[in-house]
Amino acid sequence: MSEDVRLVAWVRGQVQGVGFRWFTRARALELGGVSGFALNLADGRVQVVAEGPKDRCEGLLDWLRSDDTPGRVDGVTEIWDTPRGGYDGFAIR
Repeated sequence: MSEDVRLVAWVRGQVQGVGFRWFTRARALELGGVSGFALNLADGRVQVVAEGPKDRCEGLLDWLRSDDTPGRVDGVTEIWDTPRGGYDGFAIR
């Protein structure tokens, strides 16, 4: 079993107005065991916070960096931390 982690990722590119947050939530639910949220930021990026098993959070990060996302991803910056909890499922904010 994989240890639980917290992933915070900032996704740059054409990621607002294309269903990016919805598809991110769908991918997190598909992976299973991942809670958190996806949020549009005022500067055009999308922030993704995900907590759960490390391998599943890594899977979400791999997807964020793939060509399978809606819109166009120019880059992803991430930080890893210990989980803080308090999320009920995976939300779109």
